[in-house]
Parts: sequence; C-alpha cells; structure tokens
Amino acid sequence: MLKNKRSAVTLVAMGLLSLTLAGCQKHEGPAEKAGKAIDKAIGQAGQQIQKAGDNIQGAARDAQK
Repeated sequence: MLKNKRSAVTLVAMGLLSLTLAGCQKHEGPAEKAGKAIDKAIGQAGQQIQKAGDNIQGAARDAQK
C-alpha cells in the first residue's frame, strides 16, 4: 500500500513539474516570426508615409508664400 502511494505521489509531482517547465518555455514558430517582421515593416512604412505627408504639407505652405 505504501509503495502505491509513493508511486502516485511521484507521478503527480512529475506531472506538475512537466507542466511547469512546459509553461515557462516560449518557442517562437515561423508564423510568429513572420508576423513580427510584418508588424515591423508596417510600422516603418507608416513612419515613412507620415514623413512624406509632412514634407508635402511643408512644400504646400512654401508654395503659397
């Protein structure tokens, strides 16, 4: 009887340890890497569009003078 309890406790402890370790590890897959690259590219494009818009507004103000 004692051997069965010890085995059950060991099994539960190993299961909890496995779940804990699996939860801590973060593996980035190819889709997540691609998504981050796309987000970065879109952010950079947005900044360039904002700069272009500012330049156009500045040129329009200069042309009116």
